[in-house]
Amino acid sequence: MRKLVTAFCLVLSCCLMSPVFADETGAAATEPLVSVNINTASADEIAEVMQGVGAAKAQAIVDYREQNGAFTSVEGLTAVKGIGPSTLANNSDRIELE
Repeated sequence: MRKLVTAFCLVLSCCLMSPVFADETGAAATEPLVSVNINTASADEIAEVMQGVGAAKAQAIVDYREQNGAFTSVEGLTAVKGIGPSTLANNSDRIELE
């Protein structure tokens, strides 16, 4: 009987610990996984990291950078055709300048 109670307590404690570990991994999942330096990244890297930016927009970013020089602010991306305020808002935590 004592072994049964011990086993029950062990199982119960494992079940109670599951929500604790679930919260820790859930917090990490909400953080951005990757960021991209728009002044040095290739079009493929930009398209992979930025949400709502496909290959064509990413290439437009690279072309603009090559013609006009490095971006001095994140807001400077709005000068690129197809990149607007909503794209910046969705990617503000993913964009680096240096």
